[in-house]
Amino acid sequence: MTTSHPIDVPDAFAASYGAGDDRARAWVAGLPRLGGDFLDRWDLRPDGPAAHGMASLVLPVLRADGAPAVLKLQQPREETAGVAAGLRAWRGEGIVRLLDHDEESGTQLLERLDASRSLSSVADDRTAMRILAGLMARLTSVPAPAGLRRLSDVAAGLVHQAPGAAPALRDPAERRLVRVCASAVAELLGEPGDRLLHWDLHYDNVLAGEREPWLAIDPEPLAGDPGFELLPALDNRWDEVVATGDVERAVLRRFDLLTEALGLDRRRATGWTLGRVLQNALWDVEDGRTALEPAQVAIAEALLRRAGG
Repeated sequence: MTTSHPIDVPDAFAASYGAGDDRARAWVAGLPRLGGDFLDRWDLRPDGPAAHGMASLVLPVLRADGAPAVLKLQQPREETAGVAAGLRAWRGEGIVRLLDHDEESGTQLLERLDASRSLSSVADDRTAMRILAGLMARLTSVPAPAGLRRLSDVAAGLVHQAPGAAPALRDPAERRLVRVCASAVAELLGEPGDRLLHWDLHYDNVLAGEREPWLAIDPEPLAGDPGFELLPALDNRWDEVVATGDVERAVLRRFDLLTEALGLDRRRATGWTLGRVLQNALWDVEDGRTALEPAQVAIAEALLRRAGG
């Protein structure tokens, strides 16, 4: 079979992603040919310009029968290793449907959604949060398939790394917060859960669809406790949380809505949410930062005050 004309890679994506390590640059350099190969392999025709996120290129295409779809090209990495297994387990219930997949390259053929309409377009935050909570409840009701990364391993790594990372923070209160978060996670290590987690479910990772009004995209599947899912939802549209004039009340309202929708024990959900704060803190320190994100601190403090911590 002859190879299609290479696809066009947006300059902005090539520049941003290609600024990474040698492997990232080599992957970007090979994208035009890789995309062309899959247009041929899956009998696809381009149907518009490519779009991109932080780490993937998405090309709207038409299948042989004229049905719309998207070709998603993404460099294989640990966070996305279980995407196909997760999408197959969800079977399109509340999330984008996987139409085809290449294991070696990580290339996906996906149902096409309306990329111009994310859940962020819903102006009323309570309405948007209820929609998100409903999707999250559906997704976390599915048992994780075998072979996915496990929260038990992730959490053990966080607890192990925390003591060495905390001293890099300038503020003594933030150093203490990291230790408190690590302690909360340590208490939950023996009960990590076995649900299928999206791991990055927030308004911008939910798009309008046709077979369902809203569908999740871009999972980074993990096997674990649904309480570990909540933080990306809690700091959605943070400027609006601040604008309420009562950050703690707004955070707890969101937290209560989410935990009620998912049927979670709030103590455990608090501990696992602190685990996500810890994870983000460790990533910040790894990136050379000496202060935590204010939203993360505010969320952790709101939950700890309620818990009496």
